[in-house]
Amino acid sequence: MFRALRVPNFRRYASANLVSLTGTWMQRIGQDWLVLQISHDSGIALGVTTALQFGPTLLLSLVGGVLADRYAKRRMLLVTQTLMGLLALALGVLVLTGSVALWHVFLLAGGLGAVAAIDAPVRQAFVSELVGPRLLANAVSLNSTIFNGARLVGPSLAGLLIGASGGNTAPAFFVNAASFAFTIGALAGMRTEELTPSVPVARARGQLRAGLRYTWAHPDLVLAMVLAFVVGTFGFNYQVTIALMARQVFHLGAEAFGLLSTFFAVGSLAGALLSTRRSVRPRQRFLIGSSVVFGLFTVAAGLMPTYWSFAVLLIPTGAAALVFSVANNSFVQLGVDPQMRGRVMALYFMCFMGGTPVGAPLIGWISEHLGAPWGLILGGAVCVVAGLAAGAFLARGRRGRVETPAPRTVDRIPGQEALRG
Repeated sequence: MFRALRVPNFRRYASANLVSLTGTWMQRIGQDWLVLQISHDSGIALGVTTALQFGPTLLLSLVGGVLADRYAKRRMLLVTQTLMGLLALALGVLVLTGSVALWHVFLLAGGLGAVAAIDAPVRQAFVSELVGPRLLANAVSLNSTIFNGARLVGPSLAGLLIGASGGNTAPAFFVNAASFAFTIGALAGMRTEELTPSVPVARARGQLRAGLRYTWAHPDLVLAMVLAFVVGTFGFNYQVTIALMARQVFHLGAEAFGLLSTFFAVGSLAGALLSTRRSVRPRQRFLIGSSVVFGLFTVAAGLMPTYWSFAVLLIPTGAAALVFSVANNSFVQLGVDPQMRGRVMALYFMCFMGGTPVGAPLIGWISEHLGAPWGLILGGAVCVVAGLAAGAFLARGRRGRVETPAPRTVDRIPGQEALRG
């Protein structure tokens, strides 16, 4: 389950990420709560903030993918992590001084999204350099476990910190700003001779188009991208829906909101841990089945009548969400040639997160006008329909055209076999 942690660089990087991601989740809770405070519980404002944070994914992810294939990933991450820490610090200062306005939050959320859009494909491609192809599936799952371990702790800490500060969200932003120092330190102190970098792609025209053509030529990757777009757009909006359920349906405060996010994180952590045992590329029918199961749990969560029934159902919902997410991520990473990995992963994240600028405001609008439960019910229903449609497509005898074997090309860097051992 933890075999990738035998690699010293990955172990150091993963440990620092756990601290940094805890701060990131604290910021997310603090940012959502701040928007609700300023906008007087507007679901639309909350959706717009989320859209601005993830909107740059549509514009910049492919650029980040090209940069990941072209330049040293470790150095790029040092820059992006530093910038994100400074943006968190700026929001904390604005709140502390009492000068924050809604447009400040919008602007900083957009800035954070722009940097994160570059950071995400670089970070995903960097994992293969840390552990090599044989441990990649396990490392991807462990990264998700760390991400959700932070999600388990971060929201609760944020809720307690905000509550203890009389509703002031500034401490959450300051903690997040400080947490980036751990990842920056881990990156700066790595044993660079133990990394297994892919051969850099020379600067040339048409590299973005080459990534698109490569993906389109592999129908199995196209199917994974479509599922990622639908589930990411309509299903992965818990940043909006949980906050609105806490405020509008159950009429509770920041501590209760943080606790709901923790329940979701408990399930997510369980799903990520289950996924660590996978060592081969998932099959397409597993991706389809996991998307349908996630959609059904999301619909059921929206039908829960009480705070505690909703909280309990968030556990299996979170588990289903992570089983789908990790499987889809591994499916894509293990199905591409090393020199295309940055660009393909950028396209994957553009699909997975790029629909959020549409989905988050839409779910926010539905929740504000029809009620918060309907944001969950309708979003989950779309995921179910998409999964069933994909299953029907494969069942009509076209699987041979869609199911493409993973490329046999692997990174072959001198000394890699020693690292694998």
